[in-house]
Amino acid sequence: MADEDVATELLADLLGRAAITEALHRYCRGLDRMDRELAESVWHPGGTADYGPMFTGTGSGFLDWVWPTHEGFARHSHMVSNAIIDGNLPGGLAVSECYVSVWLRWPPQGGIVRDLFGRGRYLDRWSRRNGVWAIDHRRYIDDLQRITESPASSLTDGTTATGRRDRSDPSYVFLP
Repeated sequence: MADEDVATELLADLLGRAAITEALHRYCRGLDRMDRELAESVWHPGGTADYGPMFTGTGSGFLDWVWPTHEGFARHSHMVSNAIIDGNLPGGLAVSECYVSVWLRWPPQGGIVRDLFGRGRYLDRWSRRNGVWAIDHRRYIDDLQRITESPASSLTDGTTATGRRDRSDPSYVFLP
């Protein structure tokens, strides 16, 4: 294979990995900012989601299911890490395993704030269609969960938080 061909293939591989990583990050931002359009952009139309006993169906259907649940929380934070991406990225196909951590906070009740901490993994099948990398199928693996309680205070009830769960969040000034 000529050096130019190797360089072209390597560049396509790196660009695919960057696009997939960016999509994983966009998904977390979409959930945390309650930006449905952004969260949905990580799936190809008709892409599927298998969250075990919680939900099985399309990616769009998963968002229909999870949205009212997340609206009931006072705050939440999703983070991804340890992404391993493999496949024929120059050819437009990839798979990934990515760790996900979520912190879900219920509104204070009876002077107590409850938090659910979850850890799991996204196992995703990706493809590039019309130049866009998106998920064809996601399987969520649930690894750990923990619920904690804390006394409600200005630190735990959200009154001093400057982040918002919509497009009024300060990040939209920097990243429209």
